[in-house]
Parts: sequence; C-alpha cells; structure tokens
Amino acid sequence: MANGVLDLGESDFLDTIAKGVVLVDFWAPWCGPCKMQTPILENQVVAQVADKAKVAKVNVDENKSLAAKYSIKSIPAILIFKDGEIVKQFTGLQRAEALIAAIEESV
Repeated sequence: MANGVLDLGESDFLDTIAKGVVLVDFWAPWCGPCKMQTPILENQVVAQVADKAKVAKVNVDENKSLAAKYSIKSIPAILIFKDGEIVKQFTGLQRAEALIAAIEESV
C-alpha cells in the first residue's frame, strides 16, 4: 500500500470490493496517463475519501483475468464499486474533483 492506495491482485480483489465503496484504478507501469493518475489518487483523492471509501490499483499486466473480467480495453480505467457492484466507470486521466464527487455520490 503506497500512500493509502491498496495494491490489489486476483487473490484479494473480490474480498476488497465486496463491502463498502472502493475506487479501483486499472493501470500499467508503461502507461503515461496512468503515471499521472497515481499522484492524483495518492495525494488528493485518498485524503478526501479515506473515511468513506477505499482506493486501490490493479496492474493489468499482472492481473490479465481481472482486466478481462471487467472489459478493460483502455487504461487508466477507474471503476467505482459499491458492495461488489460497479456504480461508476471512467476511462482516461481523471481530475481528483470528478473522482471525489463520484465516490461521494456512491456512499
């Protein structure tokens, strides 16, 4: 966990999203926009939503079956889950304000 962001894989993904609100960033280390999204999540989003939601990342190169299960075709892809169900989806680099608002709507 870096700066409040959980690093999820296939073994802990379903348990993590099962309860409450969880923002999951599907990313890859070679993706330029993904590298720009990470500090937004770590420095802005986590601080605003830590008491309301979890923030997590899934490396699509290391977790291909998760990426396939959620039809991730372009990254960064951000999915917001509530009690295991997708309630909001974003593709591409997102501003902190949009993500925080989406989480607050989902709580």
